[in-house]
Amino acid sequence: MVNFTDIQLYIYDQCPHDELTIIMRRYMMRIAEHFAKESRCLGLITGESIGQVASQTLQSLAATNEVCTLPVYRPVIGFDKQEIVERSWEIGTYETSIQPFEDCCTIFVAKHPVTKPNLNVIHRSETKLEEKIDELMKTALETVEIIEVE
Repeated sequence: MVNFTDIQLYIYDQCPHDELTIIMRRYMMRIAEHFAKESRCLGLITGESIGQVASQTLQSLAATNEVCTLPVYRPVIGFDKQEIVERSWEIGTYETSIQPFEDCCTIFVAKHPVTKPNLNVIHRSETKLEEKIDELMKTALETVEIIEVE
């Protein structure tokens, strides 16, 4: 588990709010890839499904993929919500998935999130983060907590 709060707050303060979800997800993917490479993994696996939310349009997925050098696998990409719920029951993750945690999606959600992000615009917005983002990323990567799942 990585404490992402300081990164989220910094992005929230520095970037246009309609781009928050995409930019935050790009940093989440950078962090995930860091640990994947450290563990000698051959790719990342996500639970994204096309069109479920604003950050899961084809354009949004392409924007988050752009920061990764490892392949990103999305085994439920074509599933609808009910199929994903059924699969979560089958693999024993449903109860965890419905826990009432406040997370980045609920706290930092934009009223009108961008659904077709332009990478040039996203890159420009990310330049506003250059002053502190590397330091925040370093701290986040150094303060990881490992949770054993049985």
